[in-house]
Amino acid sequence: MTANDGLIEGPDGARRCAWHGNLPDYLAYHDEEWGRPVADDRRLFEKIVLEGFQSGLSWLTILRKRAGFRAAFADFDFERMARFGEADVERLLADAGIVRHRRKIESAINNAKRACDLIDQEGSLAGFLWRYEPPASERPARADWETLRKLTDCPQSRALAKELKRRGWSFVGPTTLYAFMQAVGLVNDHVEGCSLRETVDAERAAFKRPT
Repeated sequence: MTANDGLIEGPDGARRCAWHGNLPDYLAYHDEEWGRPVADDRRLFEKIVLEGFQSGLSWLTILRKRAGFRAAFADFDFERMARFGEADVERLLADAGIVRHRRKIESAINNAKRACDLIDQEGSLAGFLWRYEPPASERPARADWETLRKLTDCPQSRALAKELKRRGWSFVGPTTLYAFMQAVGLVNDHVEGCSLRETVDAERAAFKRPT
């Protein structure tokens, strides 16, 4: 990686965003998931919860525990999670396969209840969340590293955070939700010159936005 372009050459010779550091699991996440548009309610809910758990930690820590999180949280079936009680909280606090943080665990269960409420009111989690996709006119003119590394939120992530908090969600600040937007394809923040940027652009162009 050169200091001013945010890119790194991979084992296949292709240049990619540097943040994965060519660690095999992190590289696979960059290539196969990050920035690809998602419309499935459960996977979107999973990402919001995991981004909340990531607060104060590295995403790599969360990624490497994702299988443990899925096992512990009923594969993020929010209808099942919404029925978790205090015994489940104690079970989760004893589970070394996840991040054992009481407030974050309780937040995940609370947010599952709020997700059920939101779907009752709005029809789907995906349809609601994709309303906050930033318009192309408000995105940076160039996706160079100098520009993207300074982006920690946007007007839409701030608006989404405000609305979710109004609906009773927690651990959903604007920075957390911008990272969520980056991960599930509401924005394409692959750095200019990354071999995946055009692929993600094409997927976003072909993606049918949920309503």
